Amino acid sequence: MAIRSIASTSVMQKGAIYDRNYNVIDLARDSDKLSHVLYAFADLNDDGTIVLGDAWADTDKHFEASQTVDGHKDTWKEAPDNNLYGNLKQLHLLKKNKRHLKVSLSIGGWSWSTNFSTIATNTQKRHQFATTAVEHVATLGLDGIDIDWEFPKNANEAEGYVELLSAVRQALDSYQHETKDKDRFLLSVAMPCGPDNYNILKLGAMEPFVDLFYLMAYDFSGDWDKTTGHQSALFDAPLNVDQAVRHFIKAGVPSHKLVLGLPVYGRGFLGAKGPGSAFTSLPKGTWDLGAYDYKDLPPPGSSEYFDEAKVASWSFNPTSKEYVTYDTPEVIEHKCDYIKSKGLGGAMFWELSADYHGDHPRSLLNTVHRKLGSPDQTPNHIEFPNSRYENIK
Repeated sequence: MAIRSIASTSVMQKGAIYDRNYNVIDLARDSDKLSHVLYAFADLNDDGTIVLGDAWADTDKHFEASQTVDGHKDTWKEAPDNNLYGNLKQLHLLKKNKRHLKVSLSIGGWSWSTNFSTIATNTQKRHQFATTAVEHVATLGLDGIDIDWEFPKNANEAEGYVELLSAVRQALDSYQHETKDKDRFLLSVAMPCGPDNYNILKLGAMEPFVDLFYLMAYDFSGDWDKTTGHQSALFDAPLNVDQAVRHFIKAGVPSHKLVLGLPVYGRGFLGAKGPGSAFTSLPKGTWDLGAYDYKDLPPPGSSEYFDEAKVASWSFNPTSKEYVTYDTPEVIEHKCDYIKSKGLGGAMFWELSADYHGDHPRSLLNTVHRKLGSPDQTPNHIEFPNSRYENIK
């Protein structure tokens, strides 16, 4: 039996260079354990044009030598003067050093999905979306496009999504033919794991155009609920990973195209008694109310617990009544066994700035790497003759 290469994917948020102080050089230290990077997010205008979300972070920022992949300081006096800078320059340098690492531009996300509906249901706007998608790939030195539409609301939008994917796939294939590149440019999608959202999608019709379906298998519990729960249980919960995986496979998506999303954060509740209880408020969290970076867990004074039937973990402090739901290395090990048993395409991390770094024994990335082995080694693209940036051509 042939063993397919496993995708190990990290999302990199463009804004991580600010408060989180997480740069491409930090990602580079873990790059041998990764196969794909989703650079998030780009926005989209209502006419279908894809636009970068933060020009300073994406293409303009000049990094000090200690923050660059090649150890050279970015200067304003470099010749020629039409070079790419910012995170995307650093990602291109990393790709040249790590030829297995593929970078896609992720478009939309929770905050920037508003315009997808009108774009997907309009032929001209779909064409504009696909055209500018390829322009970004060709200009910025990317390996593909990732679409994160949260979420189509009806059958008409679901059909439009299929047509949008068809248009992007055709545009990417045409660009590959034009450049005589032997390797395919990637098209991936971020997928919901709640029945209210995935039952609307025409997954079987989407499948021929999509290389990887990233399952957002988290946020099953949060402050929008009346009681605490498990945010990423594998089994036996009102929302669970296995339920979603089975649906996608039954709908016609091959298991090897499904990549299981893993949360590198926890959701906290105050005034709770544990899972399944009422709560009164939310803790401060690391950056956002109620949400902790995984590396900050468990909170001081808390003990960790594991539900073997659900394959879910949490921490609880009996004094402060703080309950936090998150994945521990024990849960991740079980999820890796599940990935292998179901023949899934790999794991995706949202997102690695929140993980323990280096060889830390509690690192979730290290746990996945130990359990699943070396990631997919399919080569990336490093020649982009149509780029307007001299250091990308």
